[in-house]
Amino acid sequence: MKLVFAGTPAVALPTLDLLARHHEVAAAVTREDSPQGRKRVLTPSPVAVRAEELGIRTIRANRLDDDVTSQLAELQPDLGVIVAYGGLVRSPLLETPRLGWINLHFSLLPRWRGAAPVQWSIMGGDADGGATVFQLVPALDAGPIFDSIARPIGAHETSGHLLEALSHDGAELTLKVVDALAAGTALSVEQQGEATLAPKITLEHARIDWTADLDTVFRRIRATTPEPGAFTIVDGLRVKILEAAPTYDSAPLRPGELSGDGSRALIGTATSPLELLQVQPAGKKPMRAADWWRGLATGRPHSADPLASDRFDTP
Repeated sequence: MKLVFAGTPAVALPTLDLLARHHEVAAAVTREDSPQGRKRVLTPSPVAVRAEELGIRTIRANRLDDDVTSQLAELQPDLGVIVAYGGLVRSPLLETPRLGWINLHFSLLPRWRGAAPVQWSIMGGDADGGATVFQLVPALDAGPIFDSIARPIGAHETSGHLLEALSHDGAELTLKVVDALAAGTALSVEQQGEATLAPKITLEHARIDWTADLDTVFRRIRATTPEPGAFTIVDGLRVKILEAAPTYDSAPLRPGELSGDGSRALIGTATSPLELLQVQPAGKKPMRAADWWRGLATGRPHSADPLASDRFDTP
């Protein structure tokens, strides 16, 4: 079957690779090259790099406009497949492929429709994450479902780990649906249940609110790791929290209060303290949190700035 593919980040690569091995991918649409790193070097997206390695025609566009629609229409594709492209598919592009478009989405729809389903599934305390392949329609992530797969969320799993696993599981799921569509045996069902929203995660979501309970704090750190990166403010400076673990046997600390015993660095929440394992102070390299704690000026108490708990309500 002749496919066109739309995707941008690395999580789209397993699907692109698998589809290219089993079907004809006539073109890959991806976002334009963007500045990356401290030196802001103009860099192609992971999908652009992989598509060119595979010899697939690459269309760079930040909007799926009339020009993109015209280029794809010339190819007369049977099906469009989209995985984390970062933009909306609207008419007439939506109807350009003979079978329309399918979307690999990293949640169990209708839960967590939107840009950041994996992060919100962890922040929401879900027992399971998942991936869903559905028919793209004009409404946000609302089309009928062809297939889905569930996966338990580990107690210490970050969004980076979960998304990596789902990108591979989801690639297999997508190929299964594409094969069924090619054979004319694919069936879809309308979404059922209450829809929840997963808006884009911003830097403000990653600032930790120490007035929340331990479990809520730990989920937020895991959800915002590695991007945009959980952080707090200590003595007026930003400190990234790269790794942490809950404690349930330590003496209580005030929200944001820092303490340590030479081998551990602890910080208070509304309930039990959180143990900081690895941090990255502003302008420095990642380090063991206990070493960072010992390096702070002694002779006075230190604390992280607490944050009003109503600022980041789950949607």
